[in-house]
Amino acid sequence: MRILLSALYPYMFVLLYLLLPFDDYVRALPNILFVALVAFFPFVVEKQQLRKLKSPPLVLMGIFIGFLLLNSLISGRIDTDLDVISKVLAAWVLAILYIPIADSEKIKGAIILSALAAITFSIYNFVIIAHQTGSFALGDSPQVVESLMIDRIYLGLLCVFSILISFQRIKKTYHPLNSYYLANIAINLAFIILIASKIAIIALLGLLLVRQFYGRKKIWKYAIALFCLVGILGFYFLLKNKDYPEVKQRIPTMIHSYVSTSMTYDLRATTWSCVNKIAATTNSGAFGFGFEKTEEALVECYANNIPDAEKQELFLNKRYNAHSQYLDFYLSEGWISLILWGIFIVGSFIVIRKDRYATSMLFLLVFYCAVENMFHRQMGAYYAGAIMIALMLAATAGKGVVHQTEEVLENKQ
Repeated sequence: MRILLSALYPYMFVLLYLLLPFDDYVRALPNILFVALVAFFPFVVEKQQLRKLKSPPLVLMGIFIGFLLLNSLISGRIDTDLDVISKVLAAWVLAILYIPIADSEKIKGAIILSALAAITFSIYNFVIIAHQTGSFALGDSPQVVESLMIDRIYLGLLCVFSILISFQRIKKTYHPLNSYYLANIAINLAFIILIASKIAIIALLGLLLVRQFYGRKKIWKYAIALFCLVGILGFYFLLKNKDYPEVKQRIPTMIHSYVSTSMTYDLRATTWSCVNKIAATTNSGAFGFGFEKTEEALVECYANNIPDAEKQELFLNKRYNAHSQYLDFYLSEGWISLILWGIFIVGSFIVIRKDRYATSMLFLLVFYCAVENMFHRQMGAYYAGAIMIALMLAATAGKGVVHQTEEVLENKQ
């Protein structure tokens, strides 16, 4: 029985991440697989493997979750806070459940396949909608929004994952799978551009910047790093100032049209402005006032501070959250939670900093948590779990030292 479960266990992880983009169609299945993994874990894990529980990323995340639970219990709001805390807990538990599995290759393959499936399904939907409406529009058009398999921000994140994994798997010398991974990178990159996922584009520039800190230092790496910094700052400038006449006149029409209809910045600027107003008028203190009250305070702010009636109605109907996990933690659980979250990030980086792949995954967690409440969605929690798995494996494989084969190849350059 143990042998059978040990053989099936890794493929349950694969199936979980393969099904994750189909959240709207098979929402219960990932949770069923999660419960099954929890039930099978005691039968497949070996005693010596439990040493991985001592890895700093797991320990620091455990301390953070412990504070969230204790804070909510003492404050008497555990019933309303548990929905979000359970998602943070799920990301942490996924990493623990992965302990019996020797490497991350299976889950990486599942992410690549799930990204291709999501892209194929979304393109199919787009063709059907375009045929029915008789029109064709990309970018932020309603056609694209309706055709996407999952929310654009998470579909963009999935494509970024796929690109990162494919790039990491490409060999420096000839390998028959190199062309497959290059094609996969091209497909995912083209799709990100077509659906106008600005956050994913900025994330890719950030990953390219991170890449320049690994391997032998060469002049061209500094040039690429500078390009990435200019690209990130330029993208932010365009999103922030897209409506100014001076900006419209000085940039190409095609580039301006690409960002002119985007709500990427406007949405977050409005929610962050309300967070600032709430923080200035309400003292969240060391322990915050709960996730539910934070949402109610944001809705009240939208009602009182958005002058445009149409925009106000949209924000009230959608009940937009803070769109920043850091700001959400600060208001909901107080500045202590923010400090503990920062300690988890910094502590994990110190341990895994020599592992390029794990550092890139940590960067994605830091970046996406800055622009999205990842732990308000099941999908966000499970993708955060994939990042936690990468951190845990890097921290327990030679204490975060770069994989030997990768190091040898880099030194040969």
